Amino acid sequence: MDLEEDTKNIPENHDTDYQDNAIFISSSLVMQQVMRALEQVAPTEISVLITGESGTGKELIAKSIHAGSLRKNKPLIVVNCGAIPEGILESELFGHEKGSFTGASSARKGYFELANSGTIFLDEIGEMPLATQVKILRVLENKEFMRVGSAETLKVDVRVIAATNKDLEVEVRNGLFRRDLFFRLNAVNIRVPSLRERKEDIAPFVNYFANEYCKNNHIEFSGFTEQALKTLENYSWPGNVRELKNLVESVIVLEKGRRIDDQILANHLKPASKFDRNLPVPMGRSVEEVEREFIYRALVDLKEEVAEIRRMLFDQYMPARKLAPWDEIEPGFEPSLEVTNHYQREHPNGQSVDEMQKQLIINTLQSTSGNRRKTAKILGISERTLYRKIKQYGL
Repeated sequence: MDLEEDTKNIPENHDTDYQDNAIFISSSLVMQQVMRALEQVAPTEISVLITGESGTGKELIAKSIHAGSLRKNKPLIVVNCGAIPEGILESELFGHEKGSFTGASSARKGYFELANSGTIFLDEIGEMPLATQVKILRVLENKEFMRVGSAETLKVDVRVIAATNKDLEVEVRNGLFRRDLFFRLNAVNIRVPSLRERKEDIAPFVNYFANEYCKNNHIEFSGFTEQALKTLENYSWPGNVRELKNLVESVIVLEKGRRIDDQILANHLKPASKFDRNLPVPMGRSVEEVEREFIYRALVDLKEEVAEIRRMLFDQYMPARKLAPWDEIEPGFEPSLEVTNHYQREHPNGQSVDEMQKQLIINTLQSTSGNRRKTAKILGISERTLYRKIKQYGL
């Protein structure tokens, strides 16, 4: 069965005649490359996968692709896959028949039917359940689907654009996203750079957002000082363009027409002094450098946690065992993790291992005038281990 063109019941928040100049004011090289890719793929029928962090403007890219396509006068349906509960997502996408489930009092068309002859934008597709992914793949490959509760196959002519802030290759390796669907969607991948990667766009965005907001709300505003703009350029923008837009609008409202300098701005910006490993906030660095920083920090934390667990297990199950002589320990190893086979192994001079260690700590502390950091470094152990030994020997 072929679907007739039908634009009724299109959700109100799904524009079919979208135009937003904000996306076109970018002067950065990385965004110019995005725009060139957009111009090349827009007139085609190829599926497009748009990737990038939250708030970078992936939906604007999708709408621009539709506006530049041969389907621009047809429906554009935007679906946020992450905002629809898993239990009703399939029904929302493909529709359902009357009585197909509790509450289905009448037949209902889904978003794919509403988008027939036009474009459907599947935002946050990385949140889509695997069972639904199978049916999306069928639409892409065969241009057909079935409503929930129906055995009738429906044909549909629709272009699919998808977006995600996840790394779908990682999701595929983890079994959370279908490999065949990923390859089918990833015919063309447009990556939207974060705002940190295009700082030269911040000032134009600020002026654009301020002018549009003041014009639409009949507000007088004295603008931002040069130093304030510099402050904005040096901010990390974890929320990207969306965060910048919200900040500009809130500053305009709360500061009541004042000219915004860097001191006023400091009251509205989130503190960036503390590193948040969930946000790539270091400034003036490439994405690759930030990713390496995340991995390094995660590995350091993991190493510390594993070492602490080992120490806890050692203390719990082998409290009476003694340390081997330090001259037998390989560099970089914690002495507390090396144990002997005897409770009181004696040195040829008659001293026990404990006595030797205690005396060595005393001598080293004296040579460093009690500097525990230097003492630990000389002995080749951590400060934590040294403190524990000092407490153990009552030094």
